[in-house]
Amino acid sequence: MKLEFVGPAAVLENGDVSYPAMLEGKPLKCSFSYEALQDLDSDGVETNALQLFKTHQLKLLSIAEQKILNGHAIDGAVHLFSHDLILD
Repeated sequence: MKLEFVGPAAVLENGDVSYPAMLEGKPLKCSFSYEALQDLDSDGVETNALQLFKTHQLKLLSIAEQKILNGHAIDGAVHLFSHDLILD
């Protein structure tokens, strides 16, 4: 399975962050809920969704990749929520 995250990150109207990818040469929409982004900010000081995404980008894309490989991409999209996080 060929997966490539192409970006760039963008904030959606609902506050979530979108990060485009290509799966087997087809566009795949990856979205990360604002709540999930906040859950990664243990200090609770950062409120900018895009900055939160950039700070935790590698971890978030890794979790998204695992969801995709596990078959959770539906109708050309995968969504990451708080319950998807593996908090250290």
